[in-house]
Amino acid sequence: MSSSVKEIPTKPFDGQKPGTSGLRKRVKVFQQEHYTENFIQSIFDSIEPQGVTLVIGGDGRYFSPETVQTILKIGSANGVAKFIVGKDSILSTPAASNVIRKYKAYGGILLTASHNPGGPDNDFGIKYNVSNGGPAPENVTNKMYEKTKTISSYKVIEAPKVDLSKIGETTYGPSKVSIIDSVEDYVILLKEIFDFPLIQNFLTSHANDYTVLFDGLHGVTGPYAKKILVETLGLPSSSVQNCTPLPDFGGGHPDPNLTYAHSLVEAVEKNNIAFGAASDGDGDRNMIYGKGAFVTPSDSVAIIAHWADVIPYFKKGGVKGLARSMPTSKAIDLVAKKKGLEYFEVPTGWKFFGNLMDAGRLSICGEESFGTGSDHIREKDGIWAIIAWLNIIAAANRDSPNKLVGINDILEAHYKIYGRSYFSRYDYEEVSSEGANSMVNHINEALKTGSLNNTTHTSESTGGKFTVSGIYNFEYKDPIDHSVSSNQGQVITFSDGSRVVFRLSGTGSQGATVRMYVERYVAPEAGDKELNGDAAEGLKGLIEVALKLSNLKEFLGREKPTVITECKL
Repeated sequence: MSSSVKEIPTKPFDGQKPGTSGLRKRVKVFQQEHYTENFIQSIFDSIEPQGVTLVIGGDGRYFSPETVQTILKIGSANGVAKFIVGKDSILSTPAASNVIRKYKAYGGILLTASHNPGGPDNDFGIKYNVSNGGPAPENVTNKMYEKTKTISSYKVIEAPKVDLSKIGETTYGPSKVSIIDSVEDYVILLKEIFDFPLIQNFLTSHANDYTVLFDGLHGVTGPYAKKILVETLGLPSSSVQNCTPLPDFGGGHPDPNLTYAHSLVEAVEKNNIAFGAASDGDGDRNMIYGKGAFVTPSDSVAIIAHWADVIPYFKKGGVKGLARSMPTSKAIDLVAKKKGLEYFEVPTGWKFFGNLMDAGRLSICGEESFGTGSDHIREKDGIWAIIAWLNIIAAANRDSPNKLVGINDILEAHYKIYGRSYFSRYDYEEVSSEGANSMVNHINEALKTGSLNNTTHTSESTGGKFTVSGIYNFEYKDPIDHSVSSNQGQVITFSDGSRVVFRLSGTGSQGATVRMYVERYVAPEAGDKELNGDAAEGLKGLIEVALKLSNLKEFLGREKPTVITECKL
């Protein structure tokens, strides 16, 4: 196909600074003339694209097909030799990470705003991943941002659109474009990790008394779930719902938590489903929820770490280390200590795990924001976590022939060994940036002056007393590249071991999002009543004190959070 390169004059746009999860804005922002082109050209200006292979995919949200064509035009004009593209522009974030690694691509451009809503009036995002399959580090994203501030033109080739619906390879100007089945390579990977025969045997032998339901929330993972759960493991088609990817996610919010994944929660409770699960828009998050049994992400990653030896991948290669993001509960730390494994506390952002994985010091990790994964790729992986749980349940039942072991049995057994970290997160979305910063300054002032240290605060509703033992801003010194990440969250600790964390999140497309995390530990010897109590009751007093100390309601002008995660109040 012959084509010519054309240079288009342009001017910079303000605010094209990508975060850990790329550049996220409303669709209408990206649809401005030259806006998307500017950012894509800035990506290519920040790397060395001549002669390389790049992967392109995404969660299929609104404006994705058009943006794939834009990337092809600009990338080809900038010298990219080959593009590997998911069919119909679909490629989950975990699957893209795998494709980058498997085919030794230079990197990849993913079109996703993760768990944020989609559609013409909602969110879009562009994210760059590097050659290890993980998100671009700050030195790369900062370079992109600098390019966006000085850009004066972008290059395109003049060529017809590529048909994204047909698998196969085609010539596109000076480049090659390979359209691939977005599911195939990922399923091959999972079969190398998990004990599929064990899982299938369990599900088949308990077809009548152990039902499974997966909810794709109309995100990218629907085709993956159908292929794995129905076609490979032999579950009936009724075991999956909302599994057709839609540009607007069916008008829903594709975030697998108790608030937004209500279609799963309602179906599980109504139909007495033993094992329910959901994933998010781009496939990197997960929720495990059975009848009367909710697994917090903090507990989920700890349980997977505890049971790692029943998963062939870890049984063969061992577990090199464990890690969690700082706001995540310390449940996985307890597993690491008991098993004599190295463990890490890192800032929020999967790239920090990637450094440890590349250095051979980390195998299993997770974030409280429903992200769980391992070193099989360099992104968190929703489907991986769900199949890990099925592998664990199948193994537990293999060793318990006289009693059917379910989710709650796994949880209760874990608490008896390690104790329980009661945990919850409050999200205040799209609040005033001014109010959010005022709250941060208020806590920083208490840190600076020490005015809250050793002060005792009483919950009005429970009478519980909480004495502040310290306040600090979390700072992380990367043991691999020695970089320092400061101001990663404000932490208030209490003398009983409880803690509260406040963070400003960068995953929204407008305004500010404030997250408050609360954690209270109960030791194994506390007994069944304390270990298996209601999370809302267990945290009620601590939450009241946290809101009071931070003056959050006053600064943000909100009486209630947008979402309460892992705790029903």
